[in-house]
Amino acid sequence: MRTRFVAAVTVLLVVVGMVCLDMRPVHAGEQPSVSGFKVLEPIRHGSLTVFPIVAQKTYATGEFMTLDEGLRSGDVVVTEYGNVRGLMRRHHTPVMQHESGAEVNRLVLINNSKRPLLLLAGEIVTGGKQDRVIGKDRIVPPESDPVDLSVFCVEPGRWVATSGHFGASGTTYASGGASVHGAVPGTLMAQPSVRAKAMGDKDQSQVWAEVRKQQQSMTVEVAGAAPLASRDEIQSTSSYARVMENKDVKQKVDEIAAPIEHNYESLIKQLRDRKAVGVVVAVNGRIIWADLFASTELLEKYWPKLVRSYASEAVVTRAKGGEASLAQAEKFLADMEGRRETIESEPGVYRHTEVNGDGFKAFALTSLLPKTGFDVHVAKMAE
Repeated sequence: MRTRFVAAVTVLLVVVGMVCLDMRPVHAGEQPSVSGFKVLEPIRHGSLTVFPIVAQKTYATGEFMTLDEGLRSGDVVVTEYGNVRGLMRRHHTPVMQHESGAEVNRLVLINNSKRPLLLLAGEIVTGGKQDRVIGKDRIVPPESDPVDLSVFCVEPGRWVATSGHFGASGTTYASGGASVHGAVPGTLMAQPSVRAKAMGDKDQSQVWAEVRKQQQSMTVEVAGAAPLASRDEIQSTSSYARVMENKDVKQKVDEIAAPIEHNYESLIKQLRDRKAVGVVVAVNGRIIWADLFASTELLEKYWPKLVRSYASEAVVTRAKGGEASLAQAEKFLADMEGRRETIESEPGVYRHTEVNGDGFKAFALTSLLPKTGFDVHVAKMAE
């Protein structure tokens, strides 16, 4: 897919392809075009609506390891910034040997596996001195030296280490992807409103403000049915992850997430030959988000925690609207014309492109590893 963005001053067209990223000129009056993707009829439950997206072409992504896979195997280590000494690889010149102590917006990650690691903005790691949310999509190469991660705290009330390293939350997923209790642990995905503050605003104070807002909203939502002890637990913690792991909060989220998750998992199987790759998301009739991947395999790996993040948003969103239509979802996916774009890259590893448009921001993570050159993940959020 090639999606065009017109730069305000240079009148250049930057194409953020859901398949690849390049730059092309634009002619005056030319409209952005979208090809290669099709939005399907929605799956609805309560206030949450997801529109499945299928692609004309997908890519081999089996080489990539997810954060959950890396943490479970022990091949990926996440630790506080001040703990980096002793983690350098001897065959490389030491790059970071700081011992200046932990910092709120910095973590260090080491990928000891022989596979590249895919990190998605919004994934939450728990432990250390504070729980953190990853602020930007990126790829970490195999057998990496310590990588300095840009993160945001989602637990403003703690600065005391609970463990030397970070791990997954109490949420559990089956190896095949479906969320179940008692299976292997996985990381949480922050709900879209929290992801937006980290990805788009990149402001710690706004992330904290949004975490507190969502905690308060969730307390209100469970107040009627939850025991007093459960409400006290939610109100007494500053940890976003602990709130989302609360038994009564989980039950509330499951009421929305489980039917959507089950229906789309069945649909993914039915659409495997049609290459299901993502969703456009609406809450209470308003389109708010889209996530797209380079393959059905990647979508299946991330789907259980993505759907729970969407459902969490639906639980606490009170503004009511009509039902989002297929035409609105198609328009949201097609409208990628931007006023400003920012590109960050690690040569030979990845390129990260952020595009700011009228009423939206879009983010594309392009793999530059050998035999790739395609967009691994694209996210778009309404503002």
